[in-house]
Amino acid sequence: MLARPLVAVTSGEPAGVGPEICLRLMDGVTGALNADLVVLGDRHLMAARAEAISFTGELREWSPGLMPLPGHLDILHVPLSVPSRPGQLDPENSSYVLQLLQRAIEGCRTGEFSAMVTAPVHKGVINDAGIPFTGHTEYLAEQTQTPRVVMMLTGGGLKVALATTHLPLKEVPSALTQNSIEQTLRILHADLVRKYAIEDPRILVAGLNPHAGEGGYLGREEIEIIAPVLDRLRAEGMRLIGPLPADTMFTPPMLALGDCVLAMYHDQGLTALKYASFGAGINVTLGLPIIRTSVDHGTALELAGSGRADPGSLFVAVEQAIEMAQRQ
Repeated sequence: MLARPLVAVTSGEPAGVGPEICLRLMDGVTGALNADLVVLGDRHLMAARAEAISFTGELREWSPGLMPLPGHLDILHVPLSVPSRPGQLDPENSSYVLQLLQRAIEGCRTGEFSAMVTAPVHKGVINDAGIPFTGHTEYLAEQTQTPRVVMMLTGGGLKVALATTHLPLKEVPSALTQNSIEQTLRILHADLVRKYAIEDPRILVAGLNPHAGEGGYLGREEIEIIAPVLDRLRAEGMRLIGPLPADTMFTPPMLALGDCVLAMYHDQGLTALKYASFGAGINVTLGLPIIRTSVDHGTALELAGSGRADPGSLFVAVEQAIEMAQRQ
C-alpha cells in the first residue's frame, strides 16, 4: 500500500451524473486526509461535462508518478465506445463502463491504487447490451475471484450488511442457508475489525419472517437456519444478538446494543438506512482483497448535465476509502 494513498474513482455510466459528481471532487475532499485521487473516464466526456456545469478547475491527463497539482483534477483516460449525451443511455457504452471497473480493479490488485470508489452504473442498459450484470458487488467478486463478498451500506450512524443482495423476494428464503449466513458473518466480523478498527464487534442479526418467526408460527427459518449459526459462532466468541424482529431492530434502544446490523434481504435493511442517510450514505464491499466503496444512489439521468447533482455521497465514499487504506 502506498504511503500516501492514491484512490481510483470510476466515473460510471457516462449518460448519468457520475462524470459531473466526479468533477466536484476537486472541491477538496482529500486535502486534510493526505491522499491523492485519479478519476477514470473519457477525457472528452469529462471536458464536455465540465463545460456544461461551469467547472472552474483544470483537467489533466494522469500518468503513473504524476504529482498532484492544485486546481487540477487528474483523469485516467479510458475512451468511450460511442459519443455520449447527458440523460441518453446507449448500450454500446456498456463495455466502456466495465472497462473503467476493470482498470480500477487491476490497479488495486497490483498496488498502483490504494482503493477504488465507484460512481453509479445503470444495470439495465448493461444487460440490454447482452452482458449479464447483477451489480457492482457481484461483478467485483467475479473479477477478483472472491467466492463470497458482503454488501454493507453505512450512513446516518448506521452500518447495515446484507445476507442476500439483488434477488427477487421469492428467491430469498432458498438462498439463506446455514453455510451462507455463517460465511457472511465471518466476513462481516473480520472486516469490521480490519477495515473499521472495531476491536470486538457487536452484530445485530435480523430474522427473516415477521416477528422473527414468532416461535415458528410465522415461519421456521429463524429456528432451523439462523439461530443454529448464531449459537455456533457465539461459542467461538463472536458477539451476536438475534435473530431479531426486523420491525423493531432499527429502534434507538436496539441499535445502541450493536455496532452493525445484518439484514436477511435488501429492502429489509436498506429502507431504514436510506431513510436515515439519503444523499450521504455509501456502499462498501466487504471480503474483497481490495478496498472498494461507492455512492448509494443511482445514475439520476434526469439530472445529468444540469450541475444540480449532489456529490455528498461520493465525498463520503472517497473519505472512507482513504481512511481504510490508511489503516491497512
